[in-house]
Amino acid sequence: MDGSPILTEVPNIARSLARRTARDVIAEKLMVLIATNMLRPGDELPGERELANVLHVSRETVRGAIQALAAQGIIEVSHGSRSRVCEVDLSHITVTIASSNAIDGYDLESVHAARLHIELKVVGDAAERIDDVTLAKLQVLLEAQRLGGNDAMRFLICDREFHVAIYRACGNPLLAAFVTDLYTYMMNYRRYAMAKPGAIEASYSDHLAIFEALARHDRDAVIAAFEHHLTRIYDTTKVQLAIGNPV
Repeated sequence: MDGSPILTEVPNIARSLARRTARDVIAEKLMVLIATNMLRPGDELPGERELANVLHVSRETVRGAIQALAAQGIIEVSHGSRSRVCEVDLSHITVTIASSNAIDGYDLESVHAARLHIELKVVGDAAERIDDVTLAKLQVLLEAQRLGGNDAMRFLICDREFHVAIYRACGNPLLAAFVTDLYTYMMNYRRYAMAKPGAIEASYSDHLAIFEALARHDRDAVIAAFEHHLTRIYDTTKVQLAIGNPV
């Protein structure tokens, strides 16, 4: 057993984790947004200040992440204008457990049933465990959503951070990762659905109800608010799927 390759790799793994910086984490988040079609080729990125506010990091960290992605040809940085997403395929990127392509391979009914079955358990646990730091983060994200106007892309960036923060509060990182994968389902369609008149306002209202229930640590109210929200997501995605593949 002393010669086990797994054991000999442990020091290397530890060093790798130790070298993971805030810039690396933000670069990875931006790559996930591109991989799941929340950000698409040609899209202008939100400003550094806006991204820093949503992602809870400094502007310098955001700038470093963008520069790192620019070096890989994923983002184009131009002086005097917003950075843009390059024409690049990141669908192979693992979101948490699976790639976005793997999740999109399932039908809507299966994904919705899985979300109702698992996600409601996760957010119910989060209601009991969520701390003041996470609640404060959710408040900041709600304000960013309110100020984002009718920009579906910007809303969805905040939306993902809002959902993932709640999932992680459940205390089970594997379940949180799994429901985060489910969240990414058909994100290219979700972006078009969220661009419909009234869609952002309705989702923001759902988020307010979810936050208020979380702040009270009311498990039943959180589950009810999330079930209402997931049903809205299902209905609007179903309509968008019927329209056809967005260009």
